[in-house]
Amino acid sequence: MAGPTTAQRGEARRADTPARPPHIGPEGRRLGGRTRLVLAAVAAALLAAGVVWVLYGSSWLRVEQVTTSGTEVLTPAEVKAAAEVPVGSPLVSVDLDAMEAALRRKLPRIDSVEAVRSWPHGITLEVTERTPVLLVEKGAKFIEVDAKGVRFATVDKAPGRVPLLEMTPDRSASLRRFGSDRLVREAVRVAGDLPEKVAGETDAVKVTSYDAVVLRLTRNRTVMWGSSEEGPVKARVLTALMKASPKAGHFDVSAPSAPAASAS
Repeated sequence: MAGPTTAQRGEARRADTPARPPHIGPEGRRLGGRTRLVLAAVAAALLAAGVVWVLYGSSWLRVEQVTTSGTEVLTPAEVKAAAEVPVGSPLVSVDLDAMEAALRRKLPRIDSVEAVRSWPHGITLEVTERTPVLLVEKGAKFIEVDAKGVRFATVDKAPGRVPLLEMTPDRSASLRRFGSDRLVREAVRVAGDLPEKVAGETDAVKVTSYDAVVLRLTRNRTVMWGSSEEGPVKARVLTALMKASPKAGHFDVSAPSAPAASAS
């Protein structure tokens, strides 16, 4: 029997050869790439629009509650009222920096405050109040002074265990040189350096000059502190001196390298 002809063998080879994809020129490749870029840009724009709508236009992420922490003398209601949180507004739109500044301005008792977004519906106000270290008597009232020398509140009743500031530098050369504000700051520094036990037993901090600060303690005891310099060292020395001479009525740590204690 005769084998396949040459023509038949050619047809068979062509049938066995896989078809080649149509040739796409450089222009077609550019068009395909542009299409993908356009589609990606459209998708990104739609996503961004969706995010903006969720944050600003929807009712999902709006301010519904305000909480406070850290208040002691102030009440949560006072803090919330001063903050004026825009309840119902988009949470993302609340100006936290402006809110913190308003709180410090309206409530001087606040030393620091941090406003925090509590997703999805809240604002948290984290408050740190000023702590008085001295009191300045003003008529029948008392002005509270913190460790930074800030006079932040006037109260009708003196808080417990906060010493009274007694300023008596009327004719002192120290007053002319430093001024009363500087002397108050010196007294504040002294009060801030006092050991906790001594601070709790101090009735008054008396200032007659820059380097003559005297503590008036309970049980008719006094401490010559001197200036505010070397405050932490003086605090340690005074603690040791009071332990060594528990019945003494007068202590002198104005020169902490040569402390002294006496009966009166």
